[in-house]
Order: sequence, then structure tokens, then C-alpha cells
Amino acid sequence: MILNQFLALAAVLFCIGVYGVLARRNAVLVLMSIELILNAVNINLVAFGAFHDTVAGQVFALFVIAVAAAEVGVGLAIVLLIYRNRQSVDVSELDMMKG
Repeated sequence: MILNQFLALAAVLFCIGVYGVLARRNAVLVLMSIELILNAVNINLVAFGAFHDTVAGQVFALFVIAVAAAEVGVGLAIVLLIYRNRQSVDVSELDMMKG
């Protein structure tokens, strides 16, 4: 397989993730879309690392995976607190928390 195929796959995943972040109103689906974006970045890092015969891309991908795991933990905790207080995880209702 050549590099272009991996870049096309990553571009499709990134576009789906951006659409999910911009169009969804549910906070859990927004978090899943952010994970799609991070997975697209991981595909690019590993593909370019393999293309240049280095392990740097895989090392950076591991760091991105660690950051994504921390983001999921914190993000789900925030979503659970919002659901506990508002009985909904609709993102459009979160502007009422300003103050």
C-alpha cells in the first residue's frame, strides 16, 4: 500500500470527525468525533513514520493515544456531571451555565 491511501483514509476520518463536532448536539457524540479526529492524526503519524523508515511517528502516536485516553476520562466525567445537574447532555443547553 502506498502513502496516498493512508492519507486519504485519514482525511476522510478527519472530515467525519469535524462534521460530528460541528453538527452534533449530544456531548457524548462530540467526544466520539474528537476521538475520530485524533485517530486520523495517528494514522498520519504512523504512515509518515513508515514512509521515512523511522519510529518517531509511532512514538508520537503513542503520546496522542495517551492524551486521548486522558481526554476521554475527563470528558466523560464532565458529561456525567452535566447530566446529573441538567438531566440532559444537549450541548446547546450548556450556555445557560455561564454566569
